[in-house]
Amino acid sequence: MKKPSEAINIVNLDHLGIVAGIIDEMELVEEVNKKVGIKIKETLSPGQVMKAMILNGLGFLSAPIYLFDAFFVGKATEHLIGEGVTPEQLNDDRIGRALDKYYRAGTTKLFTAIALKAALKFQVSMKSVHLDSSSISVEGAYKNCQEKSQMIKVSL
Repeated sequence: MKKPSEAINIVNLDHLGIVAGIIDEMELVEEVNKKVGIKIKETLSPGQVMKAMILNGLGFLSAPIYLFDAFFVGKATEHLIGEGVTPEQLNDDRIGRALDKYYRAGTTKLFTAIALKAALKFQVSMKSVHLDSSSISVEGAYKNCQEKSQMIKVSL
């Protein structure tokens, strides 16, 4: 019996493989890098950091930002985020620098660009587009009004 020359390393993808695939298909990393900009010496691009934050947010784990890298230990980080990416690179300092870049680029502009690109990529109908993410809620008991002029009208 021959011994393998390399040790087998088993890592998990869980449901994050599907999410990472959708992120790749909508080209989120490239869009973020285009809007925010990248530096030549950066080991992780702002787009890769955003991808990591999305995966972390959908990982059913609530932990402080200084434990961000611990989430990716034992996961297929290279496969999920990009070649050469290790959990140690996803530290709180790196996350903080990326968040600063997103803020300087304009978070609303960044979100709008990503949402529009995703809508076009996945052929989402855009009969009407509304950028206001606030919501409205109306509740209560109202007397039945016979006259239309007395009716409460809500338009969105």
